[in-house]
Amino acid sequence: MLVRFVAASALAATVFAAEVRPSIAQGYEMDEQRQMLMGGAPHSRSYGFFGGWNDAVSKTTVSYSGTERPGTIIINTAERRLYYVLNDGRAMRYGIGVGRVGFTWKGVKTVTQKKEWPSWTPPAQMLRRRPDLPRHMVGGVDNPLGARALYLGSTLYRIHGSNEPETIGQAVSSGCFRMSNDDVVDLYNRVRVGTKVIVR
Repeated sequence: MLVRFVAASALAATVFAAEVRPSIAQGYEMDEQRQMLMGGAPHSRSYGFFGGWNDAVSKTTVSYSGTERPGTIIINTAERRLYYVLNDGRAMRYGIGVGRVGFTWKGVKTVTQKKEWPSWTPPAQMLRRRPDLPRHMVGGVDNPLGARALYLGSTLYRIHGSNEPETIGQAVSSGCFRMSNDDVVDLYNRVRVGTKVIVR
């Protein structure tokens, strides 16, 4: 009797596992589809140098067949990726957060300033939209500009870090391009003032 019960339990467990596995796979597939709709490749999880888990899209070296010179930054807004052109037909690709609907833009700029742990003063038009924001924030881990900032031309736009790495790969900003703090430090160390930035 006991042998029959154990055998029946084992059979039931096998059937249950067979039924559950496809649903788990489907769940992963649906989650991946949601991530793709939110901005390209699935996210990865890694522990950031500045503390905490990063759910941002990991940087990686990719093949690049464009005509831009090494050292050029190319931002693909629709793809939500930033490319830093390397030598030998390669580029470093980073995940970025981009402007939300109504705040995206295209053009060619140059990096005019580089700042470590930049302070932040919200512009007047942002304060009109968000009167709850502080008038000024010193640089630091709580500052929304994160660990580094690259200033684009004479505009208010920047490529900068973020204290919200979960927003990388999404369209949430007011026109700036945000990166994880680890990634923006990596880019900052590669870029010089005068670097060409193409926003598409």
